[in-house]
Amino acid sequence: MKQVRSFPKVSVTRKAETGVLGGHPWIYDTEVTAAEPCENGALADVFSRSGAYLGTGFYNEHSKIRVRLISRNANDAFDEAFFERRLRYAWQYRKAVMGPDVSCCRVVFGEADAFPGLTADRFENILVTQTLSLGVERLKPMLFPLLRRVLAEDGVRIDGIYERNDAAIRELEGMERNAGFFPLPGVPEPELDRVPITENGVRYLVDFKNGQKTGFFLDQKYNRRAVARLCRGMRVLDCFTDTGSFALNAALAGAESVRAVDISASAIGAAEENARLNGVEGKVGFEVANVFDLLPRLAETEKNRYDLVILDPPAFTKSRRTVSGAERGYKEINYRAMKLLPRGGYLATCSCSHFLTDGLFRGILRSAAADAQVSLRQVEARQQAPDHPILWNVPETDYLKFYIFQVV
Repeated sequence: MKQVRSFPKVSVTRKAETGVLGGHPWIYDTEVTAAEPCENGALADVFSRSGAYLGTGFYNEHSKIRVRLISRNANDAFDEAFFERRLRYAWQYRKAVMGPDVSCCRVVFGEADAFPGLTADRFENILVTQTLSLGVERLKPMLFPLLRRVLAEDGVRIDGIYERNDAAIRELEGMERNAGFFPLPGVPEPELDRVPITENGVRYLVDFKNGQKTGFFLDQKYNRRAVARLCRGMRVLDCFTDTGSFALNAALAGAESVRAVDISASAIGAAEENARLNGVEGKVGFEVANVFDLLPRLAETEKNRYDLVILDPPAFTKSRRTVSGAERGYKEINYRAMKLLPRGGYLATCSCSHFLTDGLFRGILRSAAADAQVSLRQVEARQQAPDHPILWNVPETDYLKFYIFQVV
């Protein structure tokens, strides 16, 4: 007997059906052929043109992603126990892949953990979240205390959950932008805006209220360690340093000298404080500068001065429409870095934009090397840390490309 469904019904195109059957959880607005009345942020059932059940997910008519699937199992009951299991799966995975580094890691990574639009980063006893889908937004009063309880049962004390819901994309979902501590029953609001952490033996003060994204880029954790292995005795130039993470890893690994650059004065101020925290303020020089202006100047005036150049830029594109402009930007900085380095020097370079694929990025690097009249000897090809898991059926989860080369 056919199961009776209680959620509003959404019918979709063959293209959407193909995507769902291939494992992708998004249904776009243009792929919906019919929809019963459904409250935005509530659950809806998705059916094929022939009436076959495809899955259940959060519906939102304000969003181009009309439905974000959370299950393809028609027998799932979307109660508290269901979401608690999902949170436990996410936490158990982090413990397995991060080991002792689980004290500072991404606990929930959106679609990769079947919590569409939700990010939760752990910085010791503080969780910092971003909620970018209306369906999860409506579930926060249940989800956040559940997450705290799951961690507490494993001996992890969480003193507060700070929401960084200041991203503009929330407005595209029909939500307001805001920030602040989430009210947890019986838990006083912490009176702090920074939290000390240690990563790879490097100490930081994470400004989770004012720093970029959730306050610290956890995805580069092991890429910083990989670069540090090269740094002993080297003269290092760290471009787009933000709060100084690559620079500090290099200094503590025995670099002869480190010069760290960022266009943000506030980021440089935080980086200088982190250097003092690690006792390397005399080894690392920080400056506010535009890398696009600095690299050409250095190639003219200080060529061969550096043994290693690190390029960790922000995403130059956040949509397919601007990929071509981003390609020019990535090529420019990589070309200039290759021109600056001596033969035998090293280049660590990356892109954190999903829309700039690995194939495109590799092509950019080849073109830059050809123009700079150098060859690239690959040392390592890396991606994001495993607490940011990649689902092969969801390309959007695969975003960080990271390469280390010797320039020969």
